[in-house]
Amino acid sequence: MTEFTPLLSFGGGLLIGLAAVALMAVHGRIAGISGILAGVLTSRFDQEWAWRAAFLAGMVASPLVLLGVTGRLPEITVPSSPLLLVIGGFLTGVGVTFGSGCTSGHGVCGMSRLSVRSIMATMTFMATAVLTVFLVRHVFGG
Repeated sequence: MTEFTPLLSFGGGLLIGLAAVALMAVHGRIAGISGILAGVLTSRFDQEWAWRAAFLAGMVASPLVLLGVTGRLPEITVPSSPLLLVIGGFLTGVGVTFGSGCTSGHGVCGMSRLSVRSIMATMTFMATAVLTVFLVRHVFGG
């Protein structure tokens, strides 16, 4: 069972929202992580590449900031096998491709702009997540 952490969750959500607003205000871009990563992997080294790389570096470095502030790293336990993680990653990649974006782009940025496409995509993400959890926990006994 996951520990209930309302203050940390609120703070994390606040920082994600602030980052999304700042990226839109400074660069006029959506904070969709899959698109940002794809841009780093496919673009040349220019200003477009630089902000994308900096954004991703900030995401990777954020646990180190937490370590500096609190003196400890976040505890992460993954109760699934490596094979299931690979399958889940593959299916997520397929979903991102067919959905034209990820949960950060559609769920955080798109919904805040009242994009019908993003609202529908987020509803699909959530329904799929609920169905997956139900199947894994109650049908397959995971």
